Amino acid sequence: MSGAPPRAPETRLPQGDDKQRAVEAMFDRIAPRYDRLNRIISLGQDRRWRRHTVAALRLAPGGTVLDLGCGTGDLCNVVAAAGYSAIGVDFSAGMLAAAHTRAPLARADALALPVPDASADGVVSGFALRNFVDLDRFLRECARVLRPGGRFAALETGEPASPLLRAGHDLWFRRVVPLVGSTLADDAEAYQYLPRSTAYLPSPAELLALVDAAGFGAVERRTFTAGAVQLITGTRR
Repeated sequence: MSGAPPRAPETRLPQGDDKQRAVEAMFDRIAPRYDRLNRIISLGQDRRWRRHTVAALRLAPGGTVLDLGCGTGDLCNVVAAAGYSAIGVDFSAGMLAAAHTRAPLARADALALPVPDASADGVVSGFALRNFVDLDRFLRECARVLRPGGRFAALETGEPASPLLRAGHDLWFRRVVPLVGSTLADDAEAYQYLPRSTAYLPSPAELLALVDAAGFGAVERRTFTAGAVQLITGTRR
């Protein structure tokens, strides 16, 4: 399960508090057009990826599922449609203001959730791992709020293993996506940052090890769309 070869160094990405401020401001700006751009950028596949994420929970109907980094609530809606009780959490006020879900929403930091220990049956996250300031702390916070046996499922970007497919993916994600974002969202900076932010992600093997060390067993990784997207799952020990 080896990762793709390292990329050439790019302009330095923000870290720590600078990253948190930059990410929050960016999502506040792009919130009104976020869903439309997601459909275009993913070629309409994002709905299918979210369904796979929720299906991977395999919980009893009625279970409480936290969607961390919920954005405008797309994943919350899939959670609710599957028969679970969804609660969305995000630190972007702009995203929450643009939400289109009936699920209760809370503005909070996913690294310090206002949630009691062992109170949730599931945790999901859609394309948010690379935006957290401290990924290890985020995973441990997920483990804290999950009951033993609770399920974790995180959807994220990936990279195809095939050199040919990876070249096509890079052309789309790193060249076309910023152009689309600049044209349709009038925010070239944000849609240049989003592809670059994948550099925050550890390799697949390192990511699985982090999830395991945070308190999860049965940790697995699946990929979709030729490896362009990955789904990480685990069960709270």
